Amino acid sequence: MPHRTPTVDEDNGQHGASRLRAVHVDHYNLLVRDPDGGGFLGDRASQTAFREVLDTARRRQRTGKDPFGSRDSAELGKKEIDLVLVGGAVDASHLVHLAVEEFARRLAHVIQVFLLQPQWTGVERIVLGGGFPASEAGGLAIRRAERLLRMAGAEVRLRTLRHDADEGGLLGWVSLLPRLQRRHAAFLAVDVGGTNIRCAIVEHRLKKHPDCRRARLLEAMKWRHADQAPTRGQAVLRLSAMLNALAAHARTRGIDLAPFVGVACPGRVERDGTLSQGAQNLPGNWESPFSLPLALAEHLDPIDGKAPRVLLHNDAVVQGLSEAPWMGKAVRWAVLTIGTGLGNAVYTNR
Repeated sequence: MPHRTPTVDEDNGQHGASRLRAVHVDHYNLLVRDPDGGGFLGDRASQTAFREVLDTARRRQRTGKDPFGSRDSAELGKKEIDLVLVGGAVDASHLVHLAVEEFARRLAHVIQVFLLQPQWTGVERIVLGGGFPASEAGGLAIRRAERLLRMAGAEVRLRTLRHDADEGGLLGWVSLLPRLQRRHAAFLAVDVGGTNIRCAIVEHRLKKHPDCRRARLLEAMKWRHADQAPTRGQAVLRLSAMLNALAAHARTRGIDLAPFVGVACPGRVERDGTLSQGAQNLPGNWESPFSLPLALAEHLDPIDGKAPRVLLHNDAVVQGLSEAPWMGKAVRWAVLTIGTGLGNAVYTNR
């Protein structure tokens, strides 16, 4: 019987693909129960958790005025917090430093627990993505967490995503682009988060740079859905309108666009394109039997005379894949995305 090379998921395109040409997606959406609460341990190290820690520090301060006034920490932007951290009065800066230190301890603890799980055995490097690491407070917390891990004897290195997190969740789709769609110069990608939905035209540039490191965004759009609390149906309609607008823009500019849309979304992605868990931060109920790819495809305009094919994958997996070209020295590596929640994924280089 002739030998057959194992199928590579990316060649034909599958929801939640794991066997890619450069890496294997070993696991994602690891959920470890918090022994001290009713949720999951990863919730201790989310961007939401940092603001809760900051709220606690603000309540405990005994001297001076609160640098943020009467507003809850959840309402504060990253830039506001950074300004107090690097340029505020001594007492105000000290307050944020206390929050950063506590969050760093939480992050280091979550990483230590994850490294003890069988799914994370042998992880050498961890990429930190999401919106939080790009801030001054986030960067400081990550550097402090790495120091705490070294002091505890953990042999793992931390690094932040080299792309802007808004771009990483879109550019990672280049590694997942089906072979037939690579004949075109660009494609549409979506990153659905608990606060924002982002869409873009992605130019893959794989003919000259097959390792994916030269991909770039040609045009992008963002919708902060958290401010409007839309229903699931309204979110699908708004997302499809954004994609149709980008497709029209591509036609106007003469961009060779593939009839393909890659959608990154929180949660466990099943092979039928449904979500089985982890979509609690999205507008409405997005879990099975609802299928976002099918719902979205009903409202998309044809591209190049064809109905666009829609594939779904986990958002942490996709964001991590944007860093894959620079992770060649590690056999096994992981990503943690610090956003509304804490996304995670583990890879082995092939």
